Amino acid sequence: MRPSVRKSVFAGIAGLSLAGTVAGCAPSATESTPAAPAGSAAATSAATPSAGSSSLAGSGATYKDGTYSADGNYVSPNGTETVGVQLTLAGGTVTAVDITQHPSNPNTRKFQGEFAGGIASQIVGKNIDELNVSKVAGSSLTSGGFNQAVEQIKSEAQ
Repeated sequence: MRPSVRKSVFAGIAGLSLAGTVAGCAPSATESTPAAPAGSAAATSAATPSAGSSSLAGSGATYKDGTYSADGNYVSPNGTETVGVQLTLAGGTVTAVDITQHPSNPNTRKFQGEFAGGIASQIVGKNIDELNVSKVAGSSLTSGGFNQAVEQIKSEAQ
């Protein structure tokens, strides 16, 4: 292959990679409702996030440290399902996650359970603006509800 053709091929591949990366970064606007179990330390954090906050380069968003909760919905073959998400943020980074399952049937219970068991390893330690989960431990539909809840949490944490 000639050097000029090789450079064009590499430039084209790099351009497509960049376009694919940027296309997956658009956030959706949603309404937020933070909540935490009554009497828990998380409830205190959600109601009164700490004074610390993080300004994230590139996104322009600033998130208050604390623990936030939201429910997300998704459609499964059995109808609309709901999954609860609780995230703890410090400096815009996810430091803990807890999933509350709301199964309507045994299949939903199975998939939400698998999702809950595998999500921490994929998101703890990552910037909240980088989260866009697609499939966790074999569960792909629950991810839609999770991502919806994350958008609500981001709105509340600003």
